[in-house]
Amino acid sequence: MSRVRRAALTGALALALAATAGCDRPEELTLPTAEDLVGLYGDGPTVTLNGNVVDVEVYQPADQLRRGGATWARVGPFIYLFSPQTKELFESFSGIGGVRVTTTDGRDRMVARAMLPRGALNSLTWPRALNLVGKARLEGTSRPSYILDLIEYGEETAEFEYSDRYVKGGS
Repeated sequence: MSRVRRAALTGALALALAATAGCDRPEELTLPTAEDLVGLYGDGPTVTLNGNVVDVEVYQPADQLRRGGATWARVGPFIYLFSPQTKELFESFSGIGGVRVTTTDGRDRMVARAMLPRGALNSLTWPRALNLVGKARLEGTSRPSYILDLIEYGEETAEFEYSDRYVKGGS
């Protein structure tokens, strides 16, 4: 075998080994630190890591629940769940299995809870979710149909439960 052919073969073999070396290693899963979560959703919500699930707890004012009734109780978690912050969490930390948002009343009782598992939304469905949240947040008071659209999308996409105290029939 000529020296040129041997060098080419050695180079090809080295390239093949380098290419397959990365295939043998499993992907390293990453999780956020407590510092990564502080203030992620603003000043109000409490954000913690529970195993591989990010828990977001949000206080929902009694006045809002009185005025908006069951509709506002149902939409609460979806406002935070389908947000740019949640999308960023999934994109930045491969070990997150889901994001769970719980809204509570002034007495620390659950109003509603929704969980979005990793992979429930993709590059085609995230824009729709973000658009629905944007409309509900900006114009939901004057156009309640935007809030109802977000609730419907949330109930189709995420796991959810509602307190019987605020929503007749709960889940």
